[in-house]
Amino acid sequence: MTSREDSQQPGASAQTPDNTDNADNADNEFTTLKYSLLGPSLLKAGQDKVDQSKVSEIIYNASKGSKFFNREEVRDKVLTEKIERIKIRKAALEKQDLTRETRNADRLISELETSRDLTQTIVHVDCDAFYASVELLDRPELKDVPFAVGGGVLTTCNYVARQYGCRSGMAGFVAKKLCPNLILIKLNFDKYNAKAQEIREILATYDPRFQSASIDEAYLNITEYCKDNGTEPAEAVDQMRREVHEKTRITVSAGIAANAKLAKICSNLNKPNGQYILPCDRVSIMAFMRDLETRKVTGIGRVLERELSEIGIKTCGDIYGQRHLLNPLFGDKTSEFLFRCYLGLGRTKIQPAEEYERKSVGTESTFREMSDPKQLREKLRRTAEDLEKDLKRAECKGRTLCLKVKLHTFEVYTRQIVVPKTIWLADDIYNYALPMLTKLEQEMPRLRLRLMGLRVTHLVSTKKPDTMAFFGFRSRSTDGSGQSDGGVKRKASDDEGDWEQWPEDEFQSGEGEDAPEDSALNTEGDDSDSPRRSHGKEIVPNPNPMPQEERWDCPICSRPQPTSERLFNEHIDLCLSRQTIRDAVQADGSSIPRDVGLGAKRPRMVEKKKGRPRTVDPKQRQLFFG
Repeated sequence: MTSREDSQQPGASAQTPDNTDNADNADNEFTTLKYSLLGPSLLKAGQDKVDQSKVSEIIYNASKGSKFFNREEVRDKVLTEKIERIKIRKAALEKQDLTRETRNADRLISELETSRDLTQTIVHVDCDAFYASVELLDRPELKDVPFAVGGGVLTTCNYVARQYGCRSGMAGFVAKKLCPNLILIKLNFDKYNAKAQEIREILATYDPRFQSASIDEAYLNITEYCKDNGTEPAEAVDQMRREVHEKTRITVSAGIAANAKLAKICSNLNKPNGQYILPCDRVSIMAFMRDLETRKVTGIGRVLERELSEIGIKTCGDIYGQRHLLNPLFGDKTSEFLFRCYLGLGRTKIQPAEEYERKSVGTESTFREMSDPKQLREKLRRTAEDLEKDLKRAECKGRTLCLKVKLHTFEVYTRQIVVPKTIWLADDIYNYALPMLTKLEQEMPRLRLRLMGLRVTHLVSTKKPDTMAFFGFRSRSTDGSGQSDGGVKRKASDDEGDWEQWPEDEFQSGEGEDAPEDSALNTEGDDSDSPRRSHGKEIVPNPNPMPQEERWDCPICSRPQPTSERLFNEHIDLCLSRQTIRDAVQADGSSIPRDVGLGAKRPRMVEKKKGRPRTVDPKQRQLFFG
């Protein structure tokens, strides 16, 4: 491409200012679109030395003219128009007296500062290219060869492939253009889940209440572990990482900080197979956040990054200088979120993922373009059956049903209905979802879909109360490991409130690092219709690091007893003697008249109350309940 100066040859007409502005706008439009096409995994580890301009050019040329490209182009134009409105609004605000806004921002920052907790040590553990690392155990000959796991869309790739610009969420044919020698390996979730369980068992020895964020990452609070073992956090995490590698042959990286948000950021700084510790003091945290790019903060995606960049905020340290503009431009929730980013604040409460309140249960699948009404109804029926299985595992039913579809143009539409009764059966789900699908077909003739999903919200639990546990007995529904037979795999992505996630209507924060369906050119079919539908975001109950003591259940009272024959026999004799006495008393009691004997109730003497007699209004009618 020739520069504008080179194009000004003798005899050529000079460009007018209007033409120059139009050219600049066109160049800027292509620049922002190319940046958007890089996807949400731009900051994945191993991308530091990659020429992203070259990668974006290849993606641009490979996808140009496709339906996905056209959709992204429309979205980029919409975002550009929105940013122009923000800039106009900013220019108008700068001409006003914003002393009040500055004072309110300072007050909010002071209030948030009081919530800072520096007493906890939080660790974020992230496996290095997990799927690829597991596959490498079976195929060590691929160690120095670029390969990726996935088909139509890459779920992950090894660090050799990342040097070419390949990353998760990228279409397979685009990755092939970046790296022609790339080898693609099919997914095997049974293998990944088994290896993940081995890692979880090790993590549980450091924090039994660790929180799984996905199949390959977790949050731990090692404050008590360090205190009990007299060790420093860095030493404890290094020991944990060595133990994971020795027992599973998988390397993990870790971030150590005062809260989960900072730990998540730090875990990506020394990948692969490294760790980064951020001192738990305010000065170090503020200095760390001052130079941190906004995009590296969980919750800030491509859209908000562009909006902030246009008003002069490129790092978290820039937020303070523009604090008076944030609330008028973005609203209360977004401005508070950005102030938290500036201060480096985050949550310190770490608990098992299954303890979080579940807000919805849903399932969706991507497929080749489908327009036949009969096929669409068959797909809706299968989706309803999958949702019924998920609801049974989650032991709940819902009052609101939502249908989600993605058109062949990558446009997403949702419809929902409040049903007259709680539903969980596939027949009910299908019968209520079918009218919504039919209405979409009427609104959009020749409807062509590439994704369909169903979700149930406003959940009601169907779990039966455990009467044995209520009366102090051991639950009959648990096994030796203490896990319930109905232990449900909970999908983190099913919850509206993910880790450190903010409302989507305020700004786009749902751009997770592994979002292949929405962020890639998925032109090929996938195996979403396979019997085992997995995506790596399932969350299973934490393993119990301490083996439970074996107990024998008493056949009389069902209470668990020590595994000692002498003590067990003595307890049974005691239970039998109690039962014999109880039976004899009941037999004797049934032959004694109720109005005779020592057990007869005597009439209760009612003492008269002293003081003024109670006056009763004759117009008032006394009511008796009884």
